[in-house]
Amino acid sequence: MAPAVQPRRIIIDCDPGIDDAIALLLAFASPELELRGITVVSGNVSIDLTVRNTLQICALAGESGVAVHAGCHRPLVREPIRGLFSGPTGLGKLDLTAPTRPPAGRHAVAFLVEALTAAAEEGAPITVCTMGPLTNLAVALRINPKIAAGIERVVMMGGAYQVPGNRTPAAEFNILADPHAAHIVFSSGLPITAIGLDASHQALSTPERVAMIEAVGGALGRTVGDLLRFWDRGDPARFAGPGGPLHDPLVIAHLLRPQAFATRAAAVAVELEGALTLGQTVPDWYGQTGAAASVDVVTEVDADAFYGLLAERLAAGRRRVVA
Repeated sequence: MAPAVQPRRIIIDCDPGIDDAIALLLAFASPELELRGITVVSGNVSIDLTVRNTLQICALAGESGVAVHAGCHRPLVREPIRGLFSGPTGLGKLDLTAPTRPPAGRHAVAFLVEALTAAAEEGAPITVCTMGPLTNLAVALRINPKIAAGIERVVMMGGAYQVPGNRTPAAEFNILADPHAAHIVFSSGLPITAIGLDASHQALSTPERVAMIEAVGGALGRTVGDLLRFWDRGDPARFAGPGGPLHDPLVIAHLLRPQAFATRAAAVAVELEGALTLGQTVPDWYGQTGAAASVDVVTEVDADAFYGLLAERLAAGRRRVVA
């Protein structure tokens, strides 16, 4: 008999946000992943709302055992900016019940330092999955650079590498929201898988895909369907049809189905100046800078496989959620 495959140990750092919420639900429904904790950052909405939204999604999914740690309330240097597409609360028009538990007592950065230090000492590194501005991870690396030994890989949603930005012509929101934090992470030498707009703009939530998700039924199918319908950009000129690009769940999907993604290795720098280029992610495809190509930039995604996986896991997760 083949030995049982151990679940991959992960920490999710997020700023819910509609797409973060869907990513959390996908992670909760995936037994291949051992979620060691959730850290929350200011981003799509303010830190009080991102924490509340995370706790509400945990309650919706019946996840009461995963600690949620509130993190940094603003970027390192720049003034905060907010997301444009998740609504004023961050969860569209959802009216979920109030959280049934408070966040954990430890700050997110303190938790990251402690958990990753322990992982390094145990020789059991953790995959850090980032879905918002990189403030929490950057501060943790500045406090104790040795935690890098406890990180197997950073799998992030962030950047625009061969396509225009979604917040400025050059920059994607997560990187623009805290470009200085992104610079710290990209220049850390850590192995990184970067899932940017190049990939997520291929993963549109078309009406047919939304209908497939809603067909799951129950509280999860209804909730994700409502979120995706609110998420529709109404911009067929840019996206070649109706629907919105689903960003953050691709991070979890990449862990579960790496064969559905194509990558290209490069060193990546983050532009920290420039009125028009702040937050731009600049890939060095041909080794012109001499920097190590430590970033695997996702260039393609099998969108049908991704949405099929999402529907499959939501259906599995439904079994433990009251409809």
